[in-house]
Amino acid sequence: MTSLLQDIRYALRQLRKSPGFTVVAVLTLALGIGANTAIFSLVDGILLVPLPYSKPEQLVSVTGTYPRGGFVAMRQQVHTMDVATYAEGHEFNLTGLGEPVRLTGSLVSAELFTVLGTRPELGRTFYRGEDAAGQDDYVVLSHALWQQRFGSDTSIVGRSIEIEGASRQILGVMPADFRFSSPKTQIWLPLHNDPRNSVSYWASDYMPVVGRLRPGATLEQARTEVRMFQSHVGELFPFRMPAEWNADISVVQLQNNMVADVRARLLMLLGAVLLILLIACANVANLMLSRAATREKEIGIRSALGAGRGRIARQLLTESVVLASLGGLLGLVFAVAGISLLKFALPANTPRLMDVHLDSRVLAFTGALSVLTGLVFGLAPALQSSRSALTEALQAGGRGATASVSQRLRSSLAVIEVGFAALLIIAAGLLIRSFWVLSHLNPGFQPEHIVTARITPNESFCNDPERCLTFYRSLLDQAQASPGVSGAALVNTLPLGGRVAKRSVDIENFTGSPGQTSPRFWMDAVTPSYFRVMDIPLLSGRSFSEGELSGTPPVAIVNVETARRFWPGQNAVGQHIRLLGEINWRTVVGVAADVRAYDLQKTIPGWIKGTLYVPYSPTSTSEDRRVPAEMTIAVRSSSDESQVEAMLQRIVASLNHDVPVSEVKAMSTLLSEAVSTPASTTSLFVTFAGLALVLGMVGIYGVLGFLVSKRTREFGIRMALGAQRSDVLWLVVREGARFSVIGIVLGLGGAFAVTRWLSSELYGVSAVDPVTYAGVAAVMAVVSMLACYLPARRAMRVDPLIALRYE
Repeated sequence: MTSLLQDIRYALRQLRKSPGFTVVAVLTLALGIGANTAIFSLVDGILLVPLPYSKPEQLVSVTGTYPRGGFVAMRQQVHTMDVATYAEGHEFNLTGLGEPVRLTGSLVSAELFTVLGTRPELGRTFYRGEDAAGQDDYVVLSHALWQQRFGSDTSIVGRSIEIEGASRQILGVMPADFRFSSPKTQIWLPLHNDPRNSVSYWASDYMPVVGRLRPGATLEQARTEVRMFQSHVGELFPFRMPAEWNADISVVQLQNNMVADVRARLLMLLGAVLLILLIACANVANLMLSRAATREKEIGIRSALGAGRGRIARQLLTESVVLASLGGLLGLVFAVAGISLLKFALPANTPRLMDVHLDSRVLAFTGALSVLTGLVFGLAPALQSSRSALTEALQAGGRGATASVSQRLRSSLAVIEVGFAALLIIAAGLLIRSFWVLSHLNPGFQPEHIVTARITPNESFCNDPERCLTFYRSLLDQAQASPGVSGAALVNTLPLGGRVAKRSVDIENFTGSPGQTSPRFWMDAVTPSYFRVMDIPLLSGRSFSEGELSGTPPVAIVNVETARRFWPGQNAVGQHIRLLGEINWRTVVGVAADVRAYDLQKTIPGWIKGTLYVPYSPTSTSEDRRVPAEMTIAVRSSSDESQVEAMLQRIVASLNHDVPVSEVKAMSTLLSEAVSTPASTTSLFVTFAGLALVLGMVGIYGVLGFLVSKRTREFGIRMALGAQRSDVLWLVVREGARFSVIGIVLGLGGAFAVTRWLSSELYGVSAVDPVTYAGVAAVMAVVSMLACYLPARRAMRVDPLIALRYE
């Protein structure tokens, strides 16, 4: 320990004597270690830290989804685990407390909180059976809603509030850190399990299932039991279920299931910053080798005085570790800023993003990484320097041999830097091309000058369809008459809005494959002006007329993709289609252009087979003549977003003061949000690639700068014997070009093997896109030549007379 402390003190003195070297090395390492710390904090907080529930290792997730009836059957028949379910993304009106507010909530089975092992901060959660019809008039509040809307009133438990026009008793308030299943959830309501309503019980809200393994049960036993349950649950449905429904059902750890969508992306980012750190290590190793060349006499004297090779190597490694530790401390500062930037850059729906922070695990990682980094970049210089004996250090011949080995090592490190930089830049180039393609896709509508807002009367308000239709008709009339408005329309699911309205349909003269049920369509209920306001072209047929808002005659419009799939080679106009449960067939009166409704990569999800537009009107079935209560209004206006919002708030309040206006956004904003995930990934990779390029070029410059300083006498002799300055220039550039080309080739080869992992993040671009590879190779070559040219220019300026007097 005494020797170690002595080595540390000596290392600090040596670093203080070379402030320029120390600052450059510490900053280089801090960038690499800080980037790794920031990304590791993401990986740790999202993928590694156990879920904040009791005994999280017992929590599992069933990979299939079930309606209420299917879940109730599972709850009764599965014995290896206690199960619960939830339907997230529901929205509810909170009224009776001043201005109406739209809340995001989840419908949950009564056992959810018990299964998760979470206790409320105030009150209680649901008891068993309180999700059955007639026993479910309760609500549990989130901590944030309790603070913001109820002023942290501790006497709130037991009070009744109006949710969707119905009175519900507040049972409890959850802790501040409880965010299941989404950070957006503000309230939890019990499921309304009513077997008498077959549509709600068997056909709506197909929900995920979570469970807690019972004592003695294993994950494999749970998988076997769930698969056995799935094999016969279809017999309980009042209609035939498709054979592919939950065909690959399994049981997995809940944490793995929650982060499955972001795991690959986070690991790719971690791989990228590890490459950054390796480049930084190679860079600092080159600096250390350059510095070691000026300490040959010191090392030789130490050896002559009895210091063994191991003792010298230990001293030099101690200096490296001290240097890396300083870089690690500064890297923590960079990491704090980096985590804030990452939270801002990543999509808000990234699971567990709020749990990411610097903690003891991350600090331990940074400390271990700093020590390991010091050993990695210090090992080669330490071994190289410790080889020098006194005779080698003091005699010219010995110095030449040592310098030759050192130069080869430095060149090898520069090749590694260039190769890693090329690999990262290719990955960034592929993501940039993919993002360019995605952001320049035609969404099927014109978003400019369109402002949208969600209008959400209570469901009970629209039990009387005529009252609901009158409300919306008045809203449209007044909105269209407002200054600056050139058109307004209603739609139940806005493109790229994150909502899906699906209905099973029958298609006249269409027979599906054996064993398949009626295809499911994305169904948009719209007003006649919708296609004009959104500027969605009708390629054949016509739009809806005002008279068709009554629902008679029943009509529909399909998109091009649907027409091609179900009526290939035919004119879809005039064909007939019927929503499941309707009596009369609808006549297709038009074919609209395809719209990117689900996301920018596809018009609809793969499990939906077509797109259908119907007029916003009562359905033609005698059982249910309700209309959708929640609608989105799209206003084409020359006014800005705030002015349109104020106008809509005023109109809606005059028509019904209990109807909130929410989610007011420009359509262009929704379009940009649709590319937020690829945009964040691309921007991070571009940042890492730029950093890698700078570090790689600094490495080339450092190697050639060292070469020029060591060969000054040689260059002087060459010019004294008649060599031209251009000859010296070419000599240095050729040396740099040699390891630049080798590095670029190795980088291209590595990218060819590694970037296939990027395929899931790419759209419209192959992972081995030749244009990207060629472009990156050209850029790397140009930048490398620039890095070579600067030291070469210095070599050209060598004065032969001064060089001949060298030493």
